[in-house]
Amino acid sequence: MPSKQRLALFVATLIVASVSLFISSPTYAAKRWNVLYSFCPGGGNCTDGTNPDAGVIFDAAGNLYGTTQFGPNFGGTVFELARGTDGTWSETVLHSFCLSQENCPDGEEPEAGVIFDAAGNLYGTTVYGGANNDGVVFELTPGTNGSWTEKVLHSFAFDGKDGVSPYGGLVFDAAGNLYGTTAVGGIRNGGIVFELTPGPDGNWTEKVLHSFEEPGHYQAGPFGGLAIDASGNLYGTTYGGGIVSDNCAPSSGGSSGCGRVFELTPGANGDWSEKTLYRFRGSPDGANPDAGVVLDSAGNLYGTTYYGGTGAYGNIGYGTVFRLTPKVNGGWAEKVIHEFGVSQDDGYNPLAGLTIDTAGNLYGTTWNGGRGDGGTVFELTPDANGRWQERRLHHWGYTCEYGCGPTAGVILDSAGNVYGTTYFGGDLSFCCGTVFEVTASPSRGGQKQKLGAPGSRPGSGR
Repeated sequence: MPSKQRLALFVATLIVASVSLFISSPTYAAKRWNVLYSFCPGGGNCTDGTNPDAGVIFDAAGNLYGTTQFGPNFGGTVFELARGTDGTWSETVLHSFCLSQENCPDGEEPEAGVIFDAAGNLYGTTVYGGANNDGVVFELTPGTNGSWTEKVLHSFAFDGKDGVSPYGGLVFDAAGNLYGTTAVGGIRNGGIVFELTPGPDGNWTEKVLHSFEEPGHYQAGPFGGLAIDASGNLYGTTYGGGIVSDNCAPSSGGSSGCGRVFELTPGANGDWSEKTLYRFRGSPDGANPDAGVVLDSAGNLYGTTYYGGTGAYGNIGYGTVFRLTPKVNGGWAEKVIHEFGVSQDDGYNPLAGLTIDTAGNLYGTTWNGGRGDGGTVFELTPDANGRWQERRLHHWGYTCEYGCGPTAGVILDSAGNVYGTTYFGGDLSFCCGTVFEVTASPSRGGQKQKLGAPGSRPGSGR
């Protein structure tokens, strides 16, 4: 979902907030929450960037890396947070996009996070900018003096074949090729899945693997990134398309559909075949997934839907967490493992994907809801009977003083601490966003993040 619409929905939520926000709930776990960094500290000239729409990732030394949608040049930034010996975190802007507000050849407005290659270079996408102002794929290379050099690997073009506006992040295959999605563009303007292959001369070549045959609605295509399995198959979601129902998100031209989960399989001749694994119906299974999916070790897919379920939100619902399990006959079985907004103080409307820890627990965020109606961090744990129990690890208040409105997923460190971002809040309350940590209780430590964590963007995309 585009960020401007997220802002409108969030403001509407704040208007209807009530005294029920302060009711306590036993479903919240005893966790310690810290703001590691508030963007635009102290106000004034925000040289560090504002409004992180994506999560963060770790490097080998434990430093955090991420993006902000906006920045000192209104084009966004790539940043690093380094932990000091005293436990505090200091921020460094590695790159500011859009050095000229009238011309942004280096990219503009990154809404997805970044990923590392084996050499320590960073890769990401921007929704706008580039040679055609249709978005770019970029690389940041570290120098010996601590500086980083940006290179545009591909500029998208609205030419009837290429994609436009990559909202999701990137994923590598074993050979070092990059894969991603665009929300619109392609042959029928329903978005694409693309591959970028590095050449011996340092240039990258784009190949459109699939153009979605969705209706010509803006919200029909994939907003999330891709997951990749050991065989090189790609998995993702489309926000719209599929089944059209009154239980789906409305659009200006009528419903654009409830969305679906798809798989792309490479063939021996270099072609790729696309297959729909599941079409959402709205109620009770969910509708309109804004993020991608993650894979567990058994090959099951997990994801979130922004709408759907039986929660009371007109006939649309507050969103779900779903699982897709491969059948012996080649089909997939869908199961809703959590419906948001059904229990008191629960979060609702998850924009982000999920993270799986080594014990098989799921972690994520909701854009709205919780005790303070400013969003939540949640954990889902399977029990012996196959049911999933939710614990809300943190909730934000509607005043946004210490952050609110998380649009991205989370990552875990080796001790089980959770890290992520909020789109709003911090030093200037509603404005600029934060990077946060939720400290693990002693009984939950030692659960390392998997490579499919949304913060690293291979599995969730955004």
